[in-house]
Amino acid sequence: MTNSTQQESVEHVPVAIVGGGPTGITAATLLAQYGVETLVLDRWSQVYPQPRAVHLDDEVYRILGRLGVAQEFAAIAWPARGLQLIDREMTVLARFRRDTLVTRNGFPAANMFDQPQLEEVLRTNLTRYRHAQFRGDTEVVDVLTTGSPLRLRVRNRTTGLDSVITADFVLGCDGANSMVRRAIGAEMRNMGFDQRWLVIDIATDADLQQWEGVHQLCDDHRAGTYMRIGRDRYRWEFRMLDHESVDDYATLTELRPLIAPWMRGVEEASLHLIRTAEYTFRAQLADRWRRGNVFLLGDAAHLTPPFIGQGMGAGLRDAMNLAWKIAGVHHRDLAPSVLDSYETERRPHARHMISLALNIGRAMTSGGRIGAAARALLLPHLHVVPGLRAKVIDSRTPPLHSSTMVRRSLRPGGIAGQLCPNALLDDGTRLDEHLGPRFGVVTNTALSAAQQDTLIFRGAQAVYAEQGSDLDRWLRRQHVTGAVVRPDGTVMMAGRDLATICRAVPLFRRDHHHAHP
Repeated sequence: MTNSTQQESVEHVPVAIVGGGPTGITAATLLAQYGVETLVLDRWSQVYPQPRAVHLDDEVYRILGRLGVAQEFAAIAWPARGLQLIDREMTVLARFRRDTLVTRNGFPAANMFDQPQLEEVLRTNLTRYRHAQFRGDTEVVDVLTTGSPLRLRVRNRTTGLDSVITADFVLGCDGANSMVRRAIGAEMRNMGFDQRWLVIDIATDADLQQWEGVHQLCDDHRAGTYMRIGRDRYRWEFRMLDHESVDDYATLTELRPLIAPWMRGVEEASLHLIRTAEYTFRAQLADRWRRGNVFLLGDAAHLTPPFIGQGMGAGLRDAMNLAWKIAGVHHRDLAPSVLDSYETERRPHARHMISLALNIGRAMTSGGRIGAAARALLLPHLHVVPGLRAKVIDSRTPPLHSSTMVRRSLRPGGIAGQLCPNALLDDGTRLDEHLGPRFGVVTNTALSAAQQDTLIFRGAQAVYAEQGSDLDRWLRRQHVTGAVVRPDGTVMMAGRDLATICRAVPLFRRDHHHAHP
């Protein structure tokens, strides 16, 4: 990976990832699964110890399954039973139950967790892949986005020495203050939300005797959220008043008035305050996510207020969308133009999810008569608000926009752009395990020998949907006989003509892609 010049030794890697948080490690793992040499560069050597994200849904759980850590995650996750809206008297205004059993995606719909624990799982898993390398204590000082290959100036934080790394692709997974975003000349566009919140993490063995879901306190004086995130871990978030700072809440005694409604009969001595922190919840979207072969992912590209628990998940969705496209281009199966579909598909999806979080956040936190009126109007009808019902009760997110890799039909309500159900198959596996990192064709009609040969040559896998099976019913509901499923589980196209469907499958040969750990 190193070639020497007289001036300095320059290390080359096909993909350099700036930032080793959940998004960067997910992207690196997926690329390594395709045999693409990837180097993750992070300022710190260890996982950031403070919890930030605490929720992911069943769609994002599927990504963890693909990384090979679903079982490890299950061991640290706590399924939530849904969301309830309460007022300051703790009266339940509305309750939305979530399916704690498996959904059509094969996993529970709402999962609470401690982010440092998840990051440890992801980093440990990455070490199983010989095509991926993590380098901590390394600051990326600059990215030269012109020329080929791309050049990164990096500084060893231990020795203070600078060196150069070249790469064919650079992924900016370096968070809200992204240096890569600045390097490509992108700017964050504010979507009009900026609130200071106090975040409290407490551990206790005491039984709080609370409903096992997220409690959203709808109060124009001080909105708040309570959630259990583990066997003995609890989180509260409260909107801060203008005159307050985090220093006002340094001790349990100072916090007690805020958390008291959930703490009836619980002794203070049984509580362990892990930390309090102040966060500013923002809604922002980068105006561009790419320059040449430099891409933005995760918080570098978008910031979502936490009201629907989709912030970290959005970054994992970015990685899942982009990794197979880069792998296909790197291995010269896919045309470089396929990379255009990343921003085309992901940016509108991220914008939709941010808007949804904003609408819920505003309805639950707005002060004054307008806020009270919004709640009075909205809360009894939350279940019928378009998109909101889906996100509160059903975890499904909207389909991806049309692109070269999503061929939406003219008919409304088609399945292109949606996730294919992760159905249980006859052999006891689920669809995702069966297809792995390839393209697939799901059909309830027998393929001809020539069609099977086409799929084999292109590296794709056929899945026959037995009559009466979940996949068969899914196809029939859409009045189609087959669907092309991409390596990220998204339906590329669907229709009734199997010949057209098989011809649409791109060349994406797994034989030289799929690198076992």
